[in-house]
Amino acid sequence: MGLAHATSLVVGIILGASIFVQPSEITRLIQRPGKIMLAWLAAAALTVCGALVCAELAAAFPETGGVYVYLKRIFSPALGFLWGWAMFWSIHSGIIAAIAVVMARYTAYFFSGGESSVRVIAMAAILFLSVVNYGGIKAGSSVQVILTSVKIAALLLLVAILFVFGKSSETSRSATDLMAGVSLRSYALAVAAGLFSFGGWHMVTYSAGETHEPRRTIPTALIFGTLIVAFCYIALNAGYLHVMPAAEIATSSRVAADAAERAIGTRAGGMISLLVIVSALGSLNGIILAGPRVYYAMARDGLAFRWLGTLDERRQTPHFAILAQG
Repeated sequence: MGLAHATSLVVGIILGASIFVQPSEITRLIQRPGKIMLAWLAAAALTVCGALVCAELAAAFPETGGVYVYLKRIFSPALGFLWGWAMFWSIHSGIIAAIAVVMARYTAYFFSGGESSVRVIAMAAILFLSVVNYGGIKAGSSVQVILTSVKIAALLLLVAILFVFGKSSETSRSATDLMAGVSLRSYALAVAAGLFSFGGWHMVTYSAGETHEPRRTIPTALIFGTLIVAFCYIALNAGYLHVMPAAEIATSSRVAADAAERAIGTRAGGMISLLVIVSALGSLNGIILAGPRVYYAMARDGLAFRWLGTLDERRQTPHFAILAQG
């Protein structure tokens, strides 16, 4: 992977479906426009700090496995063992399953089907992207560049639509009330909710062994990627607040769709559904690409089953690890 591929991995994994849900949670906790934006800025700043720490570690240990390697080298192989197996049994695999289901449910806008259809579509997406990544790091990362580029373009288009076609709400016309009272507990919970939307940036370190000049590429990708996501999040939330009062954002279960409908009417439903599908696919591909590299590294260290550490001779991919994860 080069810099564009690694940066797309950072952006694509972070920019999932949470940005279409979390703004409501944060607004429920604060409901003051100025403080809402400050909460997103605080979450972005903390994420950049975390990315800088991870960048230092990536430069010191530019090996396949990322966080697993850092835990093993700095603390103990036992911590690396626990991290890797927790990823395999619940954290990583669970995230893949959850995002696939969210993506599949949004396809219901375009054709009808019950819960069984949702499960079939979710499983098909996981299978398809696993096959893509079985084809090699170049294939998987190239798909990531395409999906991430489309996703960013669509998000920026949505922001433009909200500001150009949306009528200014009472929220956007009122004072930003930065000094108005909000409890420290509510503000801390709001920042934590924002951090949830920024999760996953560390996964680019998992494929350090297949990255061109990883000591430079991965730190640069981490910093650029988190800054790009921060800009997108802040711009999108500013758009939400432009067309919707904070009280309505707080009670909305599909804030992006509701905001778009305020701007261009009911025809926004298809656009938002397609945006969520592309966004979820981008996250899925990145996560499916990254995870098997950890299991591969663990197997090579004797901390996982030996067969997880084998490579496909022609494609040089950890094919059994990809299969097991899928």
